[in-house]
Amino acid sequence: MKATIIQTDIEWANPKANIASAELAMENAPGADLYILPEMFSTGFCTEPETGVDNQKFALSWMIKQSSKINAAICGSVATDEDGKYYNRFYFVKPDGEVTCYDKKHLFTYGGEHKHYTPGKDRVIVEYKGVRILLQICYDLRFPVFARSHKDYDMIIYVASWPIPRIEAWKTLIKARAIENQCYVAAVNRVGKDPFCDYNGASAFIDPYGKIIAECEENKAMTVTTDIDMGELNSFRKKFPVLDDADSFTLL
Repeated sequence: MKATIIQTDIEWANPKANIASAELAMENAPGADLYILPEMFSTGFCTEPETGVDNQKFALSWMIKQSSKINAAICGSVATDEDGKYYNRFYFVKPDGEVTCYDKKHLFTYGGEHKHYTPGKDRVIVEYKGVRILLQICYDLRFPVFARSHKDYDMIIYVASWPIPRIEAWKTLIKARAIENQCYVAAVNRVGKDPFCDYNGASAFIDPYGKIIAECEENKAMTVTTDIDMGELNSFRKKFPVLDDADSFTLL
């Protein structure tokens, strides 16, 4: 499976401009099976939903149409509402119109996200092109128990708005999640600034050994593409079956 990270500079609370930018990035990086956008890619990280909630499902509608048009899956998170509650929702949209949703479980209390948004409960895995993918959002990266592999996925996608002061944690933890779970990690972060933070990206694909196999330049809106090699992953897991010795536990 060929996957492309879109490291974009997001205009604050401007869905039309941000979606146009994402669409252009896809046009300039044709041929991928999957395109990955950052957290709240259509608005920026809005902790107050009234600033950026996609209550008309404008972003989702575009994802469905664009996915069908280019015959590739598209994923990223959007601020949305449902039944009077707000969610930071990760959409994974396939070309046939199938939509899988993951609602961010670990809300960023330091930034006040928990004051307006409702946390998700379910751990969500989607299968696409023979790759089983765990969906995660930003702050989830700091909670390895929730992401721990039970031999049920092959890649984790982290979509994020991770600011510069804590970027070294980002770089370290995306490698740690790949190593401890013997999986690929696709980690996409934004660049630019919003009213609260500055961002420099550091988006990357990590292989199951913890090596960077493709990465974006920092402080630059750009794309990077790589192949997710399931043959190599399965060979490594068979040769060095670390997950066979993993601790058994159940999340409450």
